[in-house]
Amino acid sequence: QVQLAESGGGLAQPGGSLRLSCAASGRIFGITVMGWYRQAPGKQRELVAAISSGGTTNYADSVEGRFTISSNNAKNMAYLQMSRLTPEDTAVYYCNAVVWGRDQYWGEGTQVTVSS
Repeated sequence: QVQLAESGGGLAQPGGSLRLSCAASGRIFGITVMGWYRQAPGKQRELVAAISSGGTTNYADSVEGRFTISSNNAKNMAYLQMSRLTPEDTAVYYCNAVVWGRDQYWGEGTQVTVSS
């Protein structure tokens, strides 16, 4: 089992920034990918960004150039730096971990609200 705990959500103004953190614990050996997903009211959960254990990153088109995913493998942490936020970024953000390319684990989510 892998446990994931997100932090850093909250309220931001349009054009502002927030940084999300995800702490992984438990059977972390074997995590191959960590990612951030989001789900807005009435919409399906969607991939925002992902980073492999080798450092390869992948972003949704809607956040490319505005969000940056990073990880600190020594601290078992993943981060999502979000800049130039818009109201369309409002959602619950979930941390995700893939173990051995097969098993998926999820955090409980953290709310991000972008509003003036």
